Amino acid sequence: MIDIILLILGIVLCMAGIVGSFIPIIPGPITSWVGILILNLTSAVDFNFYFVIITLIIAIIISALDYIIPIVGVKKLGGSKGGLIGASIGLVIGFIILGPIGIIFGPFLGAVTGEIINKKNLKQSIKPALGSLVGILIGSGIKFCLSMVYLFFYLNIFWSYRDNFF
Repeated sequence: MIDIILLILGIVLCMAGIVGSFIPIIPGPITSWVGILILNLTSAVDFNFYFVIITLIIAIIISALDYIIPIVGVKKLGGSKGGLIGASIGLVIGFIILGPIGIIFGPFLGAVTGEIINKKNLKQSIKPALGSLVGILIGSGIKFCLSMVYLFFYLNIFWSYRDNFF
């Protein structure tokens, strides 16, 4: 019975990791990895230490890159710290107000606002805002792909050991 509960919890975490790829409050790849860890901790699955550690390292690297990629995008196109902070805030507010569409427009409008607050005019604010937008979209795409791969791993492991669960 406990293995079934852990199985369900693990799949919920993998799915939450996919959602977390686009919502900055949830660390997508790490959340998906916790789902894989929980599945490996069930008595129905043989624990694979190397697989769990390697997937953890990859999740940490991708999570770190997610913070670096938008910074590089803003910096490459002449942006400031205000633009990056604005893009991050815009992502959260945009998602809350507009849902999935807000993921695209929120960071852009937030970066423009952050650059304007940083004493740039509207024309000077557009270019770094685009860099921030591209960086956030690339980071989200990478996190989404990794979380999908982790879901595939999860389902593959479950399928291999399905007889042990039921």
